[in-house]
Amino acid sequence: MKTLTRKYAGLVVLTALLGMPLTYAVANETVDEIQEAVTDTWITSKVKSTFLTDTNIDGTAVHVITNDGVVTLTGEVSTAADRDLAIRTAEAIKGVKSVMAKDLKAKY
Repeated sequence: MKTLTRKYAGLVVLTALLGMPLTYAVANETVDEIQEAVTDTWITSKVKSTFLTDTNIDGTAVHVITNDGVVTLTGEVSTAADRDLAIRTAEAIKGVKSVMAKDLKAKY
């Protein structure tokens, strides 16, 4: 009986030692995903609020989505100059890696 108990005790210790780094890696990955989601949410909120306070950009007509730091702008603005301003404004926000605006149209 003692031999069997020692055998299982060794297996439990080995499993615990091997499992800890795996658990740590999974937990770290989850934390990174949460931080990325928070960062993307923060970027979207910052871009949108900046648009809403800018008198040259109709912030209610521009939709903002952020994924992994890449901001996508869609909707419609008055002029090509307003479109360019919206892109430059989004690019200036901290954490923005790039801006995609192929679906941001200018009326005139």
